[in-house]
Amino acid sequence: MSAEATNPEAHPEARPELRRRGRTRLDLRRLGRAALLGPTSRDRLPDAIGHVAEAHRAHHPDADLSILRRAYLLAETSHRGQMRKSGEPYITHPLAVTLILAELGAETTTLTASLLHDTVEDTDVTLDQVRAEFGDEVCFIVDGVTKVEKIDYGAAAEPETFRKMLVATGNDVRVMSIKLADRLHNMRTLGVMRPEKQARIAKVTRDVLIPLAERLGVQALKTELEDLVFAILHPEEYESTRALIAAHAGERDPLPAIADSVRGVLRDAGIAAEVQVRPRHFVSVHRIARTRGELRGSDFGRVLILVGENADCYAVLGELHTCFTPVVSEFKDFIAAPKFNLYQSLHTAVATPEGYVAEVIVRTRQMHRVAEAGVVALGNPYATATPDAAADPDEERVDPTRPGWLSRLLDWQQSAPDPDTFWTVLRAELAQDREITVFRADGGTLGLPAGASCIDAAYAQHGEAAHGCIGARVNGRLTSLSSPLSDGDTVQLLLAQDASSGPAAEWLDHARTPAARIAISSWLEAHPDRAMSTTSAARAPLSVVGARGGGGNAVADLPDATVRLAGCCTPVPPDAVAGFLVRGGAVTVHRIHCAAVAQMRAVGRTSVAVHWRATADCRVTLLAESFGRPHLLADLTEAIAREGVEVVSATVEPPVEQRVRHSYTLQLPDAAGLPALMRAMRDVPGVYDVSRV
Repeated sequence: MSAEATNPEAHPEARPELRRRGRTRLDLRRLGRAALLGPTSRDRLPDAIGHVAEAHRAHHPDADLSILRRAYLLAETSHRGQMRKSGEPYITHPLAVTLILAELGAETTTLTASLLHDTVEDTDVTLDQVRAEFGDEVCFIVDGVTKVEKIDYGAAAEPETFRKMLVATGNDVRVMSIKLADRLHNMRTLGVMRPEKQARIAKVTRDVLIPLAERLGVQALKTELEDLVFAILHPEEYESTRALIAAHAGERDPLPAIADSVRGVLRDAGIAAEVQVRPRHFVSVHRIARTRGELRGSDFGRVLILVGENADCYAVLGELHTCFTPVVSEFKDFIAAPKFNLYQSLHTAVATPEGYVAEVIVRTRQMHRVAEAGVVALGNPYATATPDAAADPDEERVDPTRPGWLSRLLDWQQSAPDPDTFWTVLRAELAQDREITVFRADGGTLGLPAGASCIDAAYAQHGEAAHGCIGARVNGRLTSLSSPLSDGDTVQLLLAQDASSGPAAEWLDHARTPAARIAISSWLEAHPDRAMSTTSAARAPLSVVGARGGGGNAVADLPDATVRLAGCCTPVPPDAVAGFLVRGGAVTVHRIHCAAVAQMRAVGRTSVAVHWRATADCRVTLLAESFGRPHLLADLTEAIAREGVEVVSATVEPPVEQRVRHSYTLQLPDAAGLPALMRAMRDVPGVYDVSRV
C-alpha cells in the first residue's frame, strides 16, 4: 500500500534471517534507475524485474513471465513521476513487495496483482482496466488490498480498510498475502517517518498484521515483522538483545558441533537428512532470555532436520532419543496434530554429554516450505481439476485454506457495524494465539479459540438461536454453559423450545468469541427488563404443599402399627421393601436397597415384615433436574397433571449456574404408571433427568 518510504538501511541488524541466508539487500536506487531506464522490448523482460523473474522461476520453472512483464509496464507507467519519501522512484515499492512474495514461492497471479496493488489506489488506473487487461482474479485481489477512501470514512478508514481486506481474504487468501508483504517492505523502510507515526504503524502491525501472519502460517514474514516492531516500540530492550547476540557471536557456538553429531547419527542409521543450524531471531532470543535468565551458547539457535517423508521424521526422532538424552517435557508432535495455521513439525530437545541442551525441529521439506511461507506455499488454492469448467461468478468460492478463525472473523464482523467495535474486537480475537477443535453431536466440528466455553460453541453452531441454549453435554456428561472446552471434546448443545428464552448477563463473563459476545450484548440491550431479571438475587426455595398421607398402600405385619413410607427412597409397588420399628411404635418402610436399611440394622432397629395391599395407588417423591428457563414449573406441573397424578407437595430450589432442582411428592392412582410419568417429565424442554429420591 502507499506507505511512505524511508532509509533502506534502517535497522539492518533487525533482519537476521536475510543475513544468515546470505542475501544482500537490494539497492533501491539502482533498482529505481533500472525501472526507468531498463529495456522494454517485447522479447525481453525489463531489467528491473529480473530479480523477481529469477526468484519466481526457482519455485515455478515453467511459469509464463509475459503477464509479469505487462503488469510491470502498466505499474511503472502509472507510477512514473511518483517518488517515495526516501527519494526512490515509487515503482521500487511494488517491485520489492513482489520480490518478497516471489522468494516465498507465490504463483504468477499473486505476483501480477502485487505489481499492480497500488495502481488503483494511487494512480488513474481503474479496476475495469485491470480486469480487462489481467482478468477477474487479479482485479479481485487488487481491489481487496486497495484502501477505502479516507475522505469517505474519516477516522474509520483504517478499520474499514481492514474489514474490507478480511472479507476479500475470505474469498481469496492471496489478498492478505500481498498485504503482509506490503507491510513488511513498509516496515523495512520506516526510518524517515516521524517517531510518533512509526510507533502508530508499528502498533497496528503488532496487534493485527503479525497475528494474521502467524495464523496464515507465513513465519518468514512474521518473524521479520516482529523484529522490526520490536526495534521501534522497545528500543532499549532491542539494543540489549542486539548486544547479547553480538557478544555470543564472539564466543564458541556449540550448535554446529551438535549438528555434526546429529549428522553422524543419522548417517549411521541410513536416514537421508539435511541438518542445519537455525539462529533465533531477535524477539525469540529476547523471550528465551526473559524465561531462562542467563543464556548459554545453545540457546541462540535450534537444530533443523529436513527429511523426505513423514515416516522419516519419526525415524529421526527415534535415533535422537536413542543416541542423546531427550528432554521429555520439550517434545511436541505437530505432525499428528497440526497447528491451526497449517504448521507441521516434530519438536524435541536433547542434552549432550557436555551439558548443553539443544532444541531440535524435524520436518519434511514440504512441511518446511509451508512452515516458512504458509498459505503462500500452497500456490493457487482455487485451481480446479477442470479449469475450463464454468463457474458462477456470484457464488462464494470454497477456500480449502480457510481455517476456523477466519470463518469466525467473517461471521462476527457482519454483526459489528460500528468501526470502533470492529477494531477493538478484531484485536482481541487476534490476541487468541491457540485454537481448539471440538466435535458436534451430529458429527461436525467447530473451530474455537483456546479457553472457549459451551456458550461460544452454542453461538458458533446455532447463531442467534443459541439465545435459547439451556445447557450442554460435554463428552456425554451434563455441564453448565460456562464450562470451558478442551481440544477434542464432543459437545451436545440443548436448546429450549420456548422462543422467549434469552441469555443471562452472566454469559458475557464466560464468552470468549466475538460472535458470542456481540450477540449476547445485542440481545441484552434489546431486552433490558430481561437482563435485570437474570441478575436478580437468588430467591428462597418455593414450596407447594398439599394434603399429606402416611403409609399409602403398604401394610406392616404388626397390628395397629402406623406405617410410613420413607422419604429418602419413597418406595412404591412392586418395590422390594423392608420395615423397621421406630419411636412411637411406627413402622417406616424403605426400599430394600436404600442406604438407610443398613443403618437401621446397624443400630439394632427391630425389623418388621411389610407387604403391599392389592390396591394399585401409591405415593412417590421424584427429583427433576433441569436447566432454568421461564415457565418451567408450569410446564412440569402440566405434564404431571396430564398423567392424572396428584401433587401432594413440591419444592423448587434456587437456580445454581442455570440448573434447577424440583422435588415432587406425588400420589399416583396406579403404581404401574410411574415409568410413563417419569418419561413425560423428562420430555419437558429443559429437563435433563428425573429420578426417584
